Amino acid sequence: MASRSLMVVLLLAAVAATCARAQLHEKFYSESCPSVEDVVRREMVRALSLAPSLAGPLLRMHFHDCFVRGCDGSVLLDSANKTAEKDAQPNQTLRGFGFVERVKATVEKACPDTVSCADILALIARDAVWLLSRSKGPFWTVPLGRRDGSVSISNETDALPPPTSNFTVLTQLFAAVNLDAKDLVVLSAGHTIGTSHCFSFSDRLYNFTGMENPSDIDPTLEPQYMMRLKSKCASLNDNTTLMEMDPSSFKTFDTDYFKLVSKRRGLFHSNGALLTDPFTRTYVQRHATGAFKGEFFADFAASMIKMGNANPLTGSQGEIGKKCSVVNH
Repeated sequence: MASRSLMVVLLLAAVAATCARAQLHEKFYSESCPSVEDVVRREMVRALSLAPSLAGPLLRMHFHDCFVRGCDGSVLLDSANKTAEKDAQPNQTLRGFGFVERVKATVEKACPDTVSCADILALIARDAVWLLSRSKGPFWTVPLGRRDGSVSISNETDALPPPTSNFTVLTQLFAAVNLDAKDLVVLSAGHTIGTSHCFSFSDRLYNFTGMENPSDIDPTLEPQYMMRLKSKCASLNDNTTLMEMDPSSFKTFDTDYFKLVSKRRGLFHSNGALLTDPFTRTYVQRHATGAFKGEFFADFAASMIKMGNANPLTGSQGEIGKKCSVVNH
């Protein structure tokens, strides 16, 4: 009986998730706010023309939102006692919260109390990728209709894949939001844009086995690349220096990331982990050639849509936040 009850619970959960995803659709605001995508796009064009480096953090913010409680905008919420998701260590380096709030305010002027912060963040992420590919890369029509959550807990950011992850941990964390190994290798290419602080990978340079000395290095890192990283990140205690994740084109969304990973020049443990699995290694090597850009762009769009379907609040669930940083009162 217990096993049968468990099967019923799992079936109901799967049905509920399917129904929630079904309520997201591309024309959700076609009558209530038909201008929303144009409004978001104008703000994105303006922002990235002044600060193209903002695209990477905005894309990352959408990832971090969807991996914790689903794509519900909870990563945007403030907490008076600093216990919200944005206060947790993995989110300390996120940037762009003020920009998202400004976009929300602009959308509110056009369509009051209509468009959720979660949907705005999904549109921002799509436009960040498209604009940084010079309008030649991945583009997807974003399914919309998410509603905003009112709960944001810093401890729940354990669901985020850390840069120190091995392949087993990565696949487990991705599976928790219904993403498979292909989604993992495809979405990891988001690291083709943006920068990272040294502390996210300096253990590979000085403390790979816990010895904390200059010779305690990650042997999987390509030696010349390792020396370049050491010349920029002087010690384990460097908390301020930024490194480009894709040095040759960190302000352009392209396939160069796969070239770096194939040469053992991926910045993070998690990048190098893609070479330890036959399927993801083959995918990396195929796209490292640069000969299948269209294929990769289509894959990236499909995986972003799939990630954006992670446990959304829809229908009467959640709320339409008037601001993204605070819940409605």
